[in-house]
Amino acid sequence: MNPPIDITGIVLRTPRLTLRPWQQTDLEDFYTYAKVEGVGQMAGWCPHKSIEESRQILELFLQGKRTFALEYEGRVIGSLGVEAYDEEHYPELAALAGREIGYVLSKEFWGRGLMPEAVRAVLGWLFGSVGLDFVLVGHFDWNRQSARVIEKCGFAPIKVCPYETRYGTVERSEESILYNPFRAR
Repeated sequence: MNPPIDITGIVLRTPRLTLRPWQQTDLEDFYTYAKVEGVGQMAGWCPHKSIEESRQILELFLQGKRTFALEYEGRVIGSLGVEAYDEEHYPELAALAGREIGYVLSKEFWGRGLMPEAVRAVLGWLFGSVGLDFVLVGHFDWNRQSARVIEKCGFAPIKVCPYETRYGTVERSEESILYNPFRAR
């Protein structure tokens, strides 16, 4: 089951990052990385064509209250969302509380280990404070960078599911799961 998530007032800190709720003042930073070719496609969406498009999506982040802004040296360089997982694909998890995470990082910061750092911080919060039983994450089979983040964070492959992108394709999403390490299974 997908329990409610609300990150209002939640701020997570790592050695290099601050993960926090989005703010209206993050618009320029958001558009700066979201318009770059190759960034959004890794997560199933097209590069933003205008700052107005970024503004509309930023509004969804603000209203949804479940997407962290990743701040590095005073600038937002990515996001990490705690989304509802598709319960139809996982009937075996129906008795457990879980969510799915998704993330994106500015191309300028790829390969520095920032995303595993962010994912570990959010996992600590989801398992320690929220009390989830599991967290799912997926990546397209061709997205080796995300596969590496998932591996570094200790997730185990669970199944392959179809994923319809926002640019009109259906991709193979390799799904992985991490159970709460603080709970006996």
